[in-house]
Amino acid sequence: MALIRAGLVACISRERDIEVVAELARRDPVLPTVAALGPDVAVIDDGIAAADGFAVIHDLHDAAPFCRTLIMATQPCLCDLRRAVAAHAAGFVRKDADPDSISRAIRQVARGLKALDPDLAFDALDAPLNPLTSRETDVLRLAAAGASTAEIARRLCLTTGTVRNHISAIITKTGARNRVDVIRIAHRRGWL
Repeated sequence: MALIRAGLVACISRERDIEVVAELARRDPVLPTVAALGPDVAVIDDGIAAADGFAVIHDLHDAAPFCRTLIMATQPCLCDLRRAVAAHAAGFVRKDADPDSISRAIRQVARGLKALDPDLAFDALDAPLNPLTSRETDVLRLAAAGASTAEIARRLCLTTGTVRNHISAIITKTGARNRVDVIRIAHRRGWL
């Protein structure tokens, strides 16, 4: 990652209107560095951002609303895009984008606009809509976290029979083969 980061810094530093003020390899120093340096845009690797469910993006938005965030993703998926947007990321681009596209995205985000990789935007528009009710989504989210049927029932104040009925309905609606398959499908489509 150090090589990719160094290459990105070198490319961006050649832009006359963009100044790189810091280069960080970990999540821990993000908030203090932004507080100290006050950048307009923080370009954050999806490996750092997604590791904690994009909490660093949400925390950055809360602590420094003047600093907008642009996520650079290795293998972007719709679930990460949705989580990033929910955490107030202003942009989401692929790491393999050409340098001009990345610079353009940084400029857009700095101006208060949104920046999104075009292919990912079309994937998001082309994705099937979530057929699950909010209760079914709650059940599936807990199942995906490894909760047993009894635990899901207890946490959602349902009977175990109702939880089994929800899981059966979820499997039917998604065309999945089983509980594991429906979790995989839901993650891939960004429903969780």
